[in-house]
Amino acid sequence: MATTKATSLIVDIVRAGGGVIIDADKAGSQLVEIAAAASKSDATVIVKNAHKKATSQLVAIAVAGKGKVIFDLTKP
Repeated sequence: MATTKATSLIVDIVRAGGGVIIDADKAGSQLVEIAAAASKSDATVIVKNAHKKATSQLVAIAVAGKGKVIFDLTKP
């Protein structure tokens, strides 16, 4: 059974410089927090299933990430 890491643990990984691939099922505020951590550590965050989020949420995540976030907008 697959489990997901808590947002705080993902932020710790990203702050340490680790790039991550995460699903857009997390709350928008959590994705913003992760993106902001990436902008400070130069890590890359890839958000899968980004088509599930509103454009305004994706923009907020992108602003927080300052170029360190990649959105996968393809539908499976």
